[in-house]
Amino acid sequence: MSAVSSVRPARARPPVMCITDAAAERIRQIMSRAREPIAAVRVGVKNGGCAGMSYTMDYAAEIAPGDEVVEDKGVKVIVDPKAVLFLLGTEMDFKADKMSAQFVFNNPNQTSACGCGESVAITPAAMRDGEGATI
Repeated sequence: MSAVSSVRPARARPPVMCITDAAAERIRQIMSRAREPIAAVRVGVKNGGCAGMSYTMDYAAEIAPGDEVVEDKGVKVIVDPKAVLFLLGTEMDFKADKMSAQFVFNNPNQTSACGCGESVAITPAAMRDGEGATI
């Protein structure tokens, strides 16, 4: 009698975040105007502001091994490893109106924001096992 393996094939991991068409277009514009070559845009969070945290964005000259890279709509965004649980499930958008133009993070982990819009409160996403149970 032969043994049957109960090992499940690994499921593809969903991307940490997705990028809207408007955000992808703005990232392309930013990268095309940079003085130095840019491999991607790095997104993260930092402590600070009246609500506790704020989103960060910076140029990334290179993609390091182990970087969490989101490739969507022809652009690459690196998610800072320390921010992955805070940004899990986030949609990155770009909004422009008469008064401002900015990247907007539609984050399901965000619990509140300050009145000025510069900082947010974010709860890390719950870790789940392969069955969907919270770890």
